Amino acid sequence: MSGLRRAPSRRGAAPPPRDAGFRMPAEWEPHHATWLVWPHARADWEVKTTAVEWCYADIARNLIRGERVAIVYRDEAVRRRAERRLRRTGVHLNRIDAHIIPTNRSWIRDCGPVFVVGGSAARSEVAATDWRFNGWARYRAWRRDDALPRTIAGHLGMRRFEIAAVTSYGPRPVVLEGGSIDVNGQGLLLTTEQCLLGREQARNPDLPREAIERVLQQALGVERVLWLGGGIAGDDTHGHVDDVARFVRPDTVVAAVEPDTRDENHAPLADNLARLREMRDLRGRPLHVVTIPMPRPLYFDGERLPASYLNFYIGNDVVLVPTFNDPSDRVALGILADLFPAREVVGIHAGDLILGLGAVHCVTQQQPRGRHASPAGNRAPLR
Repeated sequence: MSGLRRAPSRRGAAPPPRDAGFRMPAEWEPHHATWLVWPHARADWEVKTTAVEWCYADIARNLIRGERVAIVYRDEAVRRRAERRLRRTGVHLNRIDAHIIPTNRSWIRDCGPVFVVGGSAARSEVAATDWRFNGWARYRAWRRDDALPRTIAGHLGMRRFEIAAVTSYGPRPVVLEGGSIDVNGQGLLLTTEQCLLGREQARNPDLPREAIERVLQQALGVERVLWLGGGIAGDDTHGHVDDVARFVRPDTVVAAVEPDTRDENHAPLADNLARLREMRDLRGRPLHVVTIPMPRPLYFDGERLPASYLNFYIGNDVVLVPTFNDPSDRVALGILADLFPAREVVGIHAGDLILGLGAVHCVTQQQPRGRHASPAGNRAPLR
């Protein structure tokens, strides 16, 4: 038996987010802000760290037209350097919310809070779900990143749900990264077996498939979990879904395909596509599936990099798509432009960014539009 622990608070036992009326909205639903963690860990990008800072500035420059951008800086020195770059690229700093928070790395999609909304559309409340982050069960330095959801919720004065499962061994924090899931905002969630169930990862070994599904349903307000097989070559996260398939509408998924049968991505992506074509929504209707080609393989020092156009980010006014100086760049941009006619589709050169084994979606996290307590209000987190 496994389910979410009802964490104690000053008001007594708190229900899981779904029981409290919360759900995870789709990425295309209105944002208050997009969060970034300014790059500072040279172990991620080596000689390209400075180039990656300009990539972050370009991401912020495109987003501030339609929403605020909240940036986490490791310290004041990083903030000063970042603001010089932002100003030089035309970013008005009055559109930036600055937060000084020590972190290990900059992949806020995976270590930051997964925001949920509750209440009516006119009076929606935004809260943070706080999952355990363990460095993708691969890297040692992660404890500062694991604390990021708690700290951000405190800065915002926001209600926080700490996600833990009750197992036969007692309550256990549930490990989950934001890049491993994608939702349509209407009850469906996409993920991969390789990431959440595979033997090669060490996230939640005590939780079988059914228990993982219950936790996702209770924490994020989804009704059905749709399981794909695996991720792409070069992905050090053990199969994150945001490199292989994404919702773009409640009934529509875009999926990566690799037509070259000699490429190691061909078979897993073909399997994912076949699964998607058999999937149904909550009313029994098939999903509409649109395919996007993969770019040609990218390598650095002999290592395959996880370059994929699926690692795009949906802002209020724009869709930011990683590009790789590849002939398929314009194909991917054209497909996504057709799918998002009300948003400007913008290519973000990610040739340097991908050296850190992630792209645009990995470095962003959306904060939905809605009310929450002011920083001076009740900042006591639920635990």
